[in-house]
Amino acid sequence: MKGKIIKGIAGFYYVHVPKENFTYECKAKGIFRNQNIKPLVGDDVEIDTDDSLTGRGIITNILPRKNQLIRPAVANVDQALVIFAAAEPEPNLNLLDRFLVMMQRQNVNTVVCFNKNDIVHQKDMSLLIDIYKRSGYEVISISVLQNDGLSTISKILNGKTTVLAGPSGVGKSSLINLLKPEAKMEVGQVSEKIKRGKHTTRHSELIYIENDTYVMDTPGFSSLYINELEKEELKNYFIEFNDYDDNCRFIGCVHLNEPGCAVKEALQQGKISSIRYDNYKAFYNELKDIKRY
Repeated sequence: MKGKIIKGIAGFYYVHVPKENFTYECKAKGIFRNQNIKPLVGDDVEIDTDDSLTGRGIITNILPRKNQLIRPAVANVDQALVIFAAAEPEPNLNLLDRFLVMMQRQNVNTVVCFNKNDIVHQKDMSLLIDIYKRSGYEVISISVLQNDGLSTISKILNGKTTVLAGPSGVGKSSLINLLKPEAKMEVGQVSEKIKRGKHTTRHSELIYIENDTYVMDTPGFSSLYINELEKEELKNYFIEFNDYDDNCRFIGCVHLNEPGCAVKEALQQGKISSIRYDNYKAFYNELKDIKRY
């Protein structure tokens, strides 16, 4: 019987079998441990069930992975949907760009979604959208509260396994509850004092929506470390630089202080977002300051 691991806790793996729309509680065969293979959320597996009445089984085979992410630790991801609030809390674009760098490095297509479009001025919303559309990303704006844009989200998710990410308090759990009411995700309130969300998701879990459609709600994050990158490779993950990189005077140009830099020229002409570029500079300097031993 084939299924997909949707959750792993303390050596137990919960395997959803779409054909039956049933989830089995499974242990993994000892051979995986001997081969140093750890089953991951998102793995497609084959299981033997002792007795379907007990809902228990054993994972006998892990099917080949098409990809494997390090953060979050998950396999067979088709895309990421990163959700930030347009306001309350104010979007931290430095954090958003860190996430985009991480996903770009892992070759995961990412859609940027701004929630709470009902509480921001249209002009401010357009400015936010423009930054990331010009940078080469698909960008959508929604209001979970007003049920606006949900059909667009459903089309994006349909038939795929999607990592849902973003800080706490931006509406991820509320969105999942709309897409799959049975999920009964705990919703975090935004603190009135600091206008930041309270963390609610405690572990990575795939939620089955319908028709081979799964979403993964990842634990809320407030910081993402990019210190495993080499500073020279950082430019590869700002996809808007790719159109200009080959036109720089020097091979290996890192687009900071070099003369004849086509990226800096595009920045001055307004073709590249100054906010994105400032975050690139900040990340580069952060990596440069890391002491490597």
